[in-house]
Amino acid sequence: MAFPLLTLTAAIPAVGAVATAAVPAGRRTAAKWLALAFSLATLALAAVQLVRFDPGGTSQASSSGGAKGPFQLTESHAWIADFGVRYELGVDGIAVVLIALAALLIPFIMLAGWHDADPLETRSSRWRPTQGFFALILMVEAMVVISFEATDVFLFYIFFEAMLIPMYFLIGGFGDGAAEHGEAGAAAQRSYAAVKFLLYNLVGGLIMLAAVIGLYAVTADQLGTGTFSLQEIVQARAAGKLDIATTTERALFLGFFFAFAVKAPLWPLHTWLPNAMGEATAPVAVLITAVVDKVGTFAMLRFCLQLFPEASKWATPVIVVLSLISILYGALLAVGQRDIKRLVAYASISHFGFIVLGIFAMTSQGQSGATLYMVNHGVSTAALMLVAGFLISRRGSRLIADYGGVQKVAPVLAGTFLVGGLATLSLPGLAPFVSEFLVLVGTFSRYPVAGGIATLGIVLAALYVLVLYQRTMTGPVKEEVRGMPDLRARELAVVAPLIALLLFLGVYPKPVTEILDPAVRHTMSQVHQADPKPDVNDVEAAK
Repeated sequence: MAFPLLTLTAAIPAVGAVATAAVPAGRRTAAKWLALAFSLATLALAAVQLVRFDPGGTSQASSSGGAKGPFQLTESHAWIADFGVRYELGVDGIAVVLIALAALLIPFIMLAGWHDADPLETRSSRWRPTQGFFALILMVEAMVVISFEATDVFLFYIFFEAMLIPMYFLIGGFGDGAAEHGEAGAAAQRSYAAVKFLLYNLVGGLIMLAAVIGLYAVTADQLGTGTFSLQEIVQARAAGKLDIATTTERALFLGFFFAFAVKAPLWPLHTWLPNAMGEATAPVAVLITAVVDKVGTFAMLRFCLQLFPEASKWATPVIVVLSLISILYGALLAVGQRDIKRLVAYASISHFGFIVLGIFAMTSQGQSGATLYMVNHGVSTAALMLVAGFLISRRGSRLIADYGGVQKVAPVLAGTFLVGGLATLSLPGLAPFVSEFLVLVGTFSRYPVAGGIATLGIVLAALYVLVLYQRTMTGPVKEEVRGMPDLRARELAVVAPLIALLLFLGVYPKPVTEILDPAVRHTMSQVHQADPKPDVNDVEAAK
């Protein structure tokens, strides 16, 4: 039996969550270090996955005789045999990179939020917010990792939904204390944001559940035995053994896509994100947009395109339009924000529009750019939001108007904030530029008008980022920030590696693209799409 590396990678943070929650009430520091140790162990296992993954490797059978497919390090075991549910895991290039991203960011999230739960501590031995805060982060990590690994649709659905529970408590139970209306108002706003997050995602999940059941019914009717295995369904369709009626396929696609569009989030299903990111602590806001939301765009590639290729092509024009609206709407609202964290939230909506646009451009450049964008957006948003969190914790306000002249009193903080902002606007030389450029090139080659419209998002991004920096960091030093300390050693340990990664991937993205591109080519082949060929007449005319 092969070593269950994928199971262990997901199990370590889950065990760590239980162990951290069990730490006695008075041992807060020990609980923090224990949680950090488990997150680093998960990172080490994610690194082992990367080392063992062969980007040019061929398909392989699972450790227990499951179907062959485009996945490596596979595990497959009977789970609920009567209903065709299997514990089936596997990773392709996209999954293994996103697992590495999640595992990399979690230790930085923990270090950034090292003291976030401390003000909530009481003398009661029954309420341990510090232990709870770190345990919930580890539990989210475990569920995100197994969501990236699952190749059984039902197994994926369980953890896709289950991660809502710890996220609900992280949003509703822990805030940054920088609300405008006092602690009572802050608690009410956090509760509202948490409930809104939960309701939106639950509705999306319930619609997906109906589609999952429908998919099982179709396979049971045509294959004789119902199955949730992604590999079995894709192979049965390729062999002509499974022929889903056009209307049925489109209905099932919409059920899956709706849930993933809520999670991503895509306009008009996005409205929960600004509330959630605004009311959560900065580290939890990073957990939402840099880690959890990536499950939505990842699932579009893994499940929507591969299970329902014809329906994906049918829905592409509408999804391209929704993506463009997300890009421009998110950017325009970011320009008008007076709250720093909500500005970053709307910027993320714009960026997710680029990711979805790249996925449904149905070109190799677009999908390569989209998958790379998931990684780069995670790193750049983490850098910007965490530095913004350090800034907010010093001043006690999220309002842009309450700052001014910070670069004169805290130059390192201002400099790292600038680099994070420049990455957000995709400045050449920083990681997001490469992915955004690929998305636009891939979109132009098939939808030139959509590509032209999407470029407006770049202009707006420059506007909201540079105006944010100008209003907070330059100009006269406001009295309230005059004594603001610069970044401390722990905070530098969080920010410096992220900035270094932005610079490295901006100059040399090849190590990541080499892993991602074979998976992108496989997805393109499943949808039966090829890159558009240049018009020979146009080329001759250009000469």
